[in-house]
Order: sequence, then structure tokens, then C-alpha cells
Amino acid sequence: MTARKIIAKAYLWLLLVLMYSPIVIIAIFSFTEAKVLGNWTGFSLKLYENLFSGSISHSLFKAVENTISIGLLSAFLSTILGSIAAVGIFNMKGWGKQAISFLNNVPMLNPDIITGISLFLLFVAVGVTQGYVTVLLAHVSFCTPYVVLSVLPKLKQMAPNTYEAALDLGATPGQALRKVIFPQIRPGVVSGFILAFTLSIDDFAITLFTKGNQGLETLSTFIYADARKGGLTPELRPLMTVVFLVVLVLLLIINHRSSKNTR
Repeated sequence: MTARKIIAKAYLWLLLVLMYSPIVIIAIFSFTEAKVLGNWTGFSLKLYENLFSGSISHSLFKAVENTISIGLLSAFLSTILGSIAAVGIFNMKGWGKQAISFLNNVPMLNPDIITGISLFLLFVAVGVTQGYVTVLLAHVSFCTPYVVLSVLPKLKQMAPNTYEAALDLGATPGQALRKVIFPQIRPGVVSGFILAFTLSIDDFAITLFTKGNQGLETLSTFIYADARKGGLTPELRPLMTVVFLVVLVLLLIINHRSSKNTR
């Protein structure tokens, strides 16, 4: 092995250590009752018992509930809108297609704080009371372009004139879309849904600007408010560990299925 390969591998491992060491530390200290991270008071499953027994604070439980419900709903709506938009963009011609593709990329490159402030001003201008619905609409608006970006490559991989061939063989437009187009773009749709769900759970800036003052909290805004009080709820450590493991399992399943389909 050459020195260049050794340095490249060492650099890669260093990056992985820097990325995952905070998660590992949180996971380790989720098995102790210490309220302060870094203070080991002995092995204990008390924090996990509190997390799953429902004895944690009502505000944290409600924040988790809001996060999951908003994430699932926004991912579902974004997947529908993004898939339809991707089919429409794919079938466009000329400069219009390039213009719409460019506009679709703008929200993804736009800083979250700019998007959050823009949506906040929009909701204030139209007189909409900010709360659950405004957060849901905001998440749908910034997740949809990512779904479009996930579905478009699958459309480009299809054989040309597949849709027209289905129509020539007697299928209605709806049947051609459901039975011919959708099965071929399903991997992109599923990837878009998972990506939208992950982005929704991860979002902070846009949620902060659009949740209003009605008491709505998601996990990210709850952690922010909790940290401003001078400390974090200890049950957040096992919660973060469980979330990481769930995401890790989902990624392993998706990668396994992708490699299986490739073979």
C-alpha cells in the first residue's frame, strides 16, 4: 500500500471519528442516571425506563409527537406533490424545462433562515395564525424540491416513449401512470419520502420562524429552549440514541435493497 493510500484512508477514518464520536458519547452516557453529560454515576437503564414508561415531561413527549406527525404528513404531501411535479418537468421541452428545474433548485440552495423569515412574513401578511398548520405548510414547501430531485433521475432512466406505448396498448392515462410509470420510479419516490421525512425532523430554523407563539414545540425547538435554560433534559440522551439507531437500520435496509436490485 502506497503512502498516498495510507494518508487517504487515515483522513477518511479521522472524518468518520469526528462525525460519529459525539453520537457515541451521547449513546454511552444514556446508560447512566447523571443529569450532566460527561458525569458517569454507574450503569443504569433508568433514563430508558423513563423514556418508554411515559414518565418523562409532558412537553418533551408532546414535542416528539409533533415532530413525528409533522414529519410524516409533510413527507407524504411532499412526495405526492414532488412526484407529480417531477413527471411534469420531465415532459416539458425547451427553455421552460430548464427554467422550472432552476427554480426547483433555488429553495435547496437558499439558507434555511432566509426561507424561514420569508415564510414568516408571508403568513403575517396574509393574516394566518401561526401554529401546527403553518409549520406543516412550511415543511412541505422546502421538502418538495428534494422529492423532485429524487424522482427525476428515475424518470430519465426509463425507456423513451414508455407512456405513449402504454396508451397505444389501450391503457387510460391514469392506468399508464399507476401501472407503467409509477413502478419504474418507485425507488425514487421512496427515497424522496425518506429524505423529506429526515429533513422535516432535522429542521430548526424554518420551524422556529413559523410555529408562532401558541406553544407548539418540535424536538429541535424543544432542545433549543431546553438548552437556553442552562441544561438538557437527561431523557434526551436515550431518545437521540434510539432515533440514530432507527435511522441507521432504515439506511441499512435501503442500501441492502438497492444493492440487491442492482445485482
